[in-house]
Amino acid sequence: MPLPSPEARQFSLKLQTLIAEKIGKHGNWIPFSRFMELVLYAPQYGYYTGGSHKIGNTGDFITAPTLTSLFAQTLARQLQELLSQTAGNIYEFGAGTGQLAADLLGSISDGISRYYIIEISPELAARQKNLIQARAPEASQKVVHLTALPEAFDGIIIGNEVLDAMPVEIVRKNEGGSFEHVGVCLDNDRFTYSARPLHDLQLSALASLYFPQTDYPYTSELHPQQYAFIRTLASRLEHGCMIFIDYGFDAAQYYHPQRNQGTLIGHYRHHIIHNPFDFIGLADLTAHVNFTDIAQAGTDAGLDLIGYLPQSHFLLNLGITELLAQTGKTDSAAYICEAAAVQKLIDQHEMGELFKVIAFGKNIGIDWAGFRFGDICHKL
Repeated sequence: MPLPSPEARQFSLKLQTLIAEKIGKHGNWIPFSRFMELVLYAPQYGYYTGGSHKIGNTGDFITAPTLTSLFAQTLARQLQELLSQTAGNIYEFGAGTGQLAADLLGSISDGISRYYIIEISPELAARQKNLIQARAPEASQKVVHLTALPEAFDGIIIGNEVLDAMPVEIVRKNEGGSFEHVGVCLDNDRFTYSARPLHDLQLSALASLYFPQTDYPYTSELHPQQYAFIRTLASRLEHGCMIFIDYGFDAAQYYHPQRNQGTLIGHYRHHIIHNPFDFIGLADLTAHVNFTDIAQAGTDAGLDLIGYLPQSHFLLNLGITELLAQTGKTDSAAYICEAAAVQKLIDQHEMGELFKVIAFGKNIGIDWAGFRFGDICHKL
């Protein structure tokens, strides 16, 4: 495991001091969701609001758009069918480096009226602008950065690995069946888990709905922030669709009796860490997505559930292998590199099966090519 630089350690210590102050002001206990929110999004020192590079070979993890531009080119085939039925706007959440935006603008710029990026990090927004200007200069004037949700959407909302970055609640079910709310406290100046009886009626209802019957303690995450996020977007979507790509499961898989410690992990320099109190502010914290809950949020808000399927099926349905074949001779270095990236995207042991694609629509009437084969909505 690579050790943080002295500068990074100082950065982390400042964030730890801030979190400790917050905990002290609340009786030495905050819900884990609040701890995770501070770790990821505290102004100036949070993982996503600080200045370090997070994504790519020099960061902590790799995303599909940074692997190969064929990911965006394949997605563009689906978006092209949709843009003509809307005002031609794309709204991207969690744009990261800006790679997906740049590649989409380079692929289907003519069909895009405006490309909105909703980004709370000024540092990330600056990087996105620079990359888009470099990769898609002729279309860069179509990009509009926002720091808050628009009041209304007419177009296509996309989010690649945005849901997994939302803070989660952690709940524990004891052997007797009672629920505890897991939070964070300070013990001898060190952060540690601390559980209290669960009094939140919403969380109690969710835990009762999703947690399996076991004769042993069971701990997992609940995702009310994700649910609320989808409901909010749906309430403001006047015409168009929403497409989310992320790693996760349906509820039956997520809350399998054997998955009794949840899915929370950290990513630090391409290493997985299991203790959220290590590398605070320097490591990404993330939990898998409960797609059953996401589907429920969309349909509760009146959206049509278009489809849900593994990423591999979505990309293959849209012809990613055809696009790969167009990259050059099969023995060329460029082809070999692209083929390895595509294999990672569609292989069931890599990103192909764990990553899912879910889409919702409102007043959209097309045959979605991406969901033509392999849809598994029946599992939600």
